Amino acid sequence: MEFATFILAGQRGYHQSCDSVIRNSVKQAIVSEQAGFTTAWFAEHHFNNYSLIPSPLMMVAHCAGVTRTIRLGTAVCVLPLYQPQRLLSEIGFADIVSNGRLELGVGSGYQQFEFERFGVDINEAPAVFSEYLDILLKGLHRKIFEHEGRYLKVPPTAISMRSFQKPQPPIWIATGSAHSMRRAYRDGHNLLVTALHNGLEIMTMLREEIEKAAACESKNPAAAKISLLRCCFASEDETEINCYLDNARFQRRLSEALHRRRQQSDDGYLLREMPTQQDLSFETMRENLPVGGINRVVDRLLEEIEILKPDQIAIQTQLGDFDEKTMLRQIELWGDKIIPAVNKALGHESGEARKARIPDRAGG
Repeated sequence: MEFATFILAGQRGYHQSCDSVIRNSVKQAIVSEQAGFTTAWFAEHHFNNYSLIPSPLMMVAHCAGVTRTIRLGTAVCVLPLYQPQRLLSEIGFADIVSNGRLELGVGSGYQQFEFERFGVDINEAPAVFSEYLDILLKGLHRKIFEHEGRYLKVPPTAISMRSFQKPQPPIWIATGSAHSMRRAYRDGHNLLVTALHNGLEIMTMLREEIEKAAACESKNPAAAKISLLRCCFASEDETEINCYLDNARFQRRLSEALHRRRQQSDDGYLLREMPTQQDLSFETMRENLPVGGINRVVDRLLEEIEILKPDQIAIQTQLGDFDEKTMLRQIELWGDKIIPAVNKALGHESGEARKARIPDRAGG
């Protein structure tokens, strides 16, 4: 089982400076490598404090210089907000400077507030995404490509900055619909999925949707790798647990407001945290999520793995204004205790064997 960190880089208030949020995010990627995580994923959002990463490929390129082995992923590049011709060169650049460690996650986006400020109609996002992904695949596979579609026409064009990985970096699709899941299976891509803050029932439904999408394309569900984004936290300290859950709920409230095309702000930037009908109590969140003592977290992860059958668990690290030092210790705890315990239970490689293949922590 692979484990990844998902770095959102949220800002809960002006008591967190932009530079501290980004520097902390970079540090989390470095410590994730030292702890033995396979991948560090970086989000993309714009124009508000939900997430401060405007370009996950820039984060990949920077972190490539301060890490050596961990794979670096975009979760996700919001394709309708890009020029795909330019994005192709940036993908190639990021893959080269990372020595072929790029994992390319792409999605259609969902926040109207962002789309309006780019002059893009969010109602067209799924169709634009599909066409732009077609263009990316042409550019990644052909030395010279052209395209004539509904949204874009590209004359014969050569991309000079070719990807290091051949024929392309692994492509992951953020799947919020049966259509996107089928596209992933049809084209041989991987799946980025989430059960949000829900429990095993939703995990079962998600697995059923994946199996149905694979069957519709006459594929085995195992033909695509599956990464599950999950809020997880291991601690015996009730205050730490409640603080993590509070920040997880904060991020979810902002996401719900942006997803429902509402935006509450007094200054046009910092979103007000508003309770929603989707709010869960801390007690329910603890029941639903891999949260609690180490044994509870391991047992819950094993239950979820048995149902969903993912290839990777991507844990959400920094959320809101959760204490940075506590989060770094949490990442180390996963490397020391949780990842080895899960893989031992699954009969996979031990944590000790994995650590022998990565740089010593003292060496950075």
